[in-house]
Amino acid sequence: MAGELTKAVILARGLGTRMRRAVAGAAIDEDQARAADSGVKGMIPIGRPFLDFVISALADAGYRDVCLVIGPEHQAIRDYYSRDVNLTRVRVEFAVQAQPLGTADAVAAAEAFAAGDEFLAINSDNYYPVPVFEAVRRLPGSGLAGFERETLSKEGNIDDERVSRYAVLQVSAGGLLEDIVEKPDAETWARTGAGALISMNCWRFGPSIFDAARRIEPSSRGEYELADAVREAMRRGERFHVVPVRAGVLDLSQRGDIPSVALRLAGVEVRL
Repeated sequence: MAGELTKAVILARGLGTRMRRAVAGAAIDEDQARAADSGVKGMIPIGRPFLDFVISALADAGYRDVCLVIGPEHQAIRDYYSRDVNLTRVRVEFAVQAQPLGTADAVAAAEAFAAGDEFLAINSDNYYPVPVFEAVRRLPGSGLAGFERETLSKEGNIDDERVSRYAVLQVSAGGLLEDIVEKPDAETWARTGAGALISMNCWRFGPSIFDAARRIEPSSRGEYELADAVREAMRRGERFHVVPVRAGVLDLSQRGDIPSVALRLAGVEVRL
């Protein structure tokens, strides 16, 4: 049985290319526009930085040590969580990903933080419900949350057309991950049905993921992809449990998401 999960890694290094693109009619204020222009999605103000909501939800679910994977240019994030905000429920550390070389490379940057322990790894531009974090904590080892396709569309701010571009999980009858189908074609998507399980990058990893990340080659995009590292870990004997969840996720990956996310998070209490 795996030990208690108290560490979380948030991948906050991305370039935010889609967030930088102007969107006609997007009702955002000047502060939000400036943050969007910077591409640092986690610091977009929704009353307070979006990352505050994510970290507060982690604390609600029992995570106590948080590592933000940032770039060397992200001093504003470091200053905010080291100096400008009062942390009473979590400790925040930083890992630097020197270049934006993909999600597997970002996770690898947090190896010293993990220090041999298991940890949660999530995106910085997604707000996941607390029960999802709790479900991943209860997994008996490495694994991830599999979000039911229909519920993901109905309860989050991501419509079904956009969900159809996400990775579909192939899961065994025993609840183990068999494969990750990225960017499925129309035929594959049509076969999945409303109950298909979708990856929103909410993972529980052990130390094996670091060795796997070092073994993979760059993808066609020139990046080290987390899905490839997971496949390599599976090839070398690691088992990944999939916990099915019926929940929505708030996605802040593009500029047009800001108003809907702000509306959904209005009134949510943040305690760091």
